[in-house]
Amino acid sequence: MIVWRLIAIVCILLGVIGIVLPVVPTVPFLLLAAGAASRGWPWLDERLTSHETYGPVILRWRERRAVPRAAKWYATAGMLLSAALLWLTPLPWWRLCVLLVMVPVGWWIWRRPEE
Repeated sequence: MIVWRLIAIVCILLGVIGIVLPVVPTVPFLLLAAGAASRGWPWLDERLTSHETYGPVILRWRERRAVPRAAKWYATAGMLLSAALLWLTPLPWWRLCVLLVMVPVGWWIWRRPEE
């Protein structure tokens, strides 16, 4: 139980950092936090799922594994921007490694239901 609480706290902290830093995603960390909280901290789970901004996203994910269309576009744009910036790095093998991750992740995100 303490491990789930620790995971939830760390994920919430990473999500809060993501609100401030645009390169760190917020919602995936909050989804992880809600999942961990549901296993070991019902009070926190209730707080997360009743949040006016992030609560509906968490509930849609739990019910249908749905990702809002705007989130899909933001994720795609973020990955494209990252790929473009990585193209400027002097390590060609690193570009390939990142693309081998980004392409399947992008494909997976767009295959999720939207609402």
